[in-house]
Amino acid sequence: MTETIESMVTQIDQLQLAQQLVEQARAEGVELIGPGGLLTGLTKSVLETALEAEMSEHLGYDKHDPMGRNGANSRNGTRTKTVFTEIGPVEIEVPRDRDGSFEPAIVRKRQRRLDGVDQIVLSLTARGLTTGEIAAHFADVYGATVSKDTISRITDAVVEQMGEWRDRPLDRVYPVIFIDAIVVKVRDGQVVNRPVYVAIGVTCSGERDILGLWAGDGGEGAKFWLAVLTEIKNRGVEDVCITVCDGLRGLPDAVTTVWPQAIVQACIIHLIRNTFRYASRRDWDAMSKDLRPVYTAPTEPSAAARFEEFTERWGGQYPAIISLWRNAWSEFIPFLDYDVEIRRIICSTNAIESLNARYRRAVRARGHFPTEQAALKCLYLVTRSLDPTGRGRARWAMRWKPALNAFAITFEGRIVASTTN
Repeated sequence: MTETIESMVTQIDQLQLAQQLVEQARAEGVELIGPGGLLTGLTKSVLETALEAEMSEHLGYDKHDPMGRNGANSRNGTRTKTVFTEIGPVEIEVPRDRDGSFEPAIVRKRQRRLDGVDQIVLSLTARGLTTGEIAAHFADVYGATVSKDTISRITDAVVEQMGEWRDRPLDRVYPVIFIDAIVVKVRDGQVVNRPVYVAIGVTCSGERDILGLWAGDGGEGAKFWLAVLTEIKNRGVEDVCITVCDGLRGLPDAVTTVWPQAIVQACIIHLIRNTFRYASRRDWDAMSKDLRPVYTAPTEPSAAARFEEFTERWGGQYPAIISLWRNAWSEFIPFLDYDVEIRRIICSTNAIESLNARYRRAVRARGHFPTEQAALKCLYLVTRSLDPTGRGRARWAMRWKPALNAFAITFEGRIVASTTN
């Protein structure tokens, strides 16, 4: 109780102090931000006070203490240094010692910007801004000059982190893994479209886990997918119940090679969306009504009967749609054997669509990338911005326990419930 009261008193004191500072600044005509502003002055005072405290700890005595006159190492004035902070450039006085052994931690030697500035650069990069646009942003908002080379060095620092993220250990079992593609434009002599594949797992605790990003050239086959899936397996994934993909050549064979018990499932959502691409918009409502009994059928014979009815009505007008479903039928029908809770997880697109929306927003804002590595770096920063751990974790479905029970019964002995959920 006493600690709670003391905490409340401290908060009130801090609030009163802030109000007094703002009122005093306004009375004196001082701006809150910008050069010579209130926040700039406060930041300068805090940094200099912290540096003086570090110097006192380094020397073993406070400033003006007579102990400094004993001939040992002592203070030797200050030097002026400008550091770039989240509120703009701040000029500070950094204390020095006579033998030059002082190594400050709050503002390190040769450090010209605080760590918060790096986070701003990375955040803007994750939103698709180019180095030139970020430099212009700092000039407009903070009145500071940050070169494009400096911004590039800041973003290049995450390449090592991206490698660690791609090599991190994964869960032993994933009930479902989705493999999707994002198309980016890369300048390779000329600007060309390149796919970047993302593997998204649904964990046994009902979370989305972004397993990795892989750049392709559009001509990927079984060899490419075997290498990707083997990499995922080597990171600890011993079993996958269902792999959901959409017409990626060579992937089904690679899946069953790496995880023999895995079922390859055509992405129902993509199949439905591709259907409407061939149809006139005025027919969408009627077609949707006729198509729904096909993918909600309780059994394969029932689905086949409903598809024949669909074919009789729409086959003459849209033969490409009928061909699309027949070509995907063998990878569609496993879906019909699943419990309704498993169907709901496979068709739940919120977690995927929110991720893809962030990816596409960054890609569209950027336009095109100079290299594949630059594209991967941008998409990794988007992933990291979704979750501080960099794994892009998010809840897949609100009602996960019924789905977990359905998976445990359908894939008996292969699903182990997480103790963290």
